[in-house]
Amino acid sequence: MTELRIAAVADIHLGEDLRGHYRKKLEGIEQRADVLLVGGDLTRHGTVVEGRVVADELRDLPIPVVAVLGNHDYHSDENEAIVAILRDAGIVVLDDEGVVVPVDGVRLGVAGGKGFGGGFAGKCASDFGEPETKAFVRHTKDIAERWRRALKDLDADHKIVLSHYSPVKDTLMGEPKEIYPFLGSYMLAEAADAEGAELFIHGHAHAGTEKGVTPGGIRVRNVALPVIKHAYTVYCLNGEDC
Repeated sequence: MTELRIAAVADIHLGEDLRGHYRKKLEGIEQRADVLLVGGDLTRHGTVVEGRVVADELRDLPIPVVAVLGNHDYHSDENEAIVAILRDAGIVVLDDEGVVVPVDGVRLGVAGGKGFGGGFAGKCASDFGEPETKAFVRHTKDIAERWRRALKDLDADHKIVLSHYSPVKDTLMGEPKEIYPFLGSYMLAEAADAEGAELFIHGHAHAGTEKGVTPGGIRVRNVALPVIKHAYTVYCLNGEDC
């Protein structure tokens, strides 16, 4: 079976002043990777203007592009418009769903979305108390369940989860522990472990660590731009990083 090479990055935070700059760094990407996954925070403030810059930077790449939004992309309440702009540019944008990307006769399944927070086993928020707290936790629960169903329904040779928020504490090391609940949730890992995947890609934790693993053994990679320090990094699906 063909060895797939997964290029991944998150937190590119593009604005008009960076128009054309990121695109230059993607030249020749088809020689290094078969697909590009972008794990959210595509923009700085979630405006349509910034969304158009992102679309232009990622448009017509020689390999498929799959993306999710991040918290910054929701800030101006223009997230739906940004998604439409990106999709019009040929970019697959996942919103708690899955897609199968054909690559050289191999079916690559990608499931996910923005994700959300709540914390990690033993130190997490619970579905109890004030309505606001219940809504916070239930939002993550709902997302995790939609991801579990999306993964289950994927008819693919390989499966990857793409998120903005982290599923494990491992890749948050370097961030203040006080903000872990706002950087991810164990429920995201539970969804992936329940249905199986070979790789879990996320961003959001700018001061975090690149490598981690879910309780079920799925490799987790934090590809926030400040962490990987390159326009993208590449992973292979053979159990080892490229």
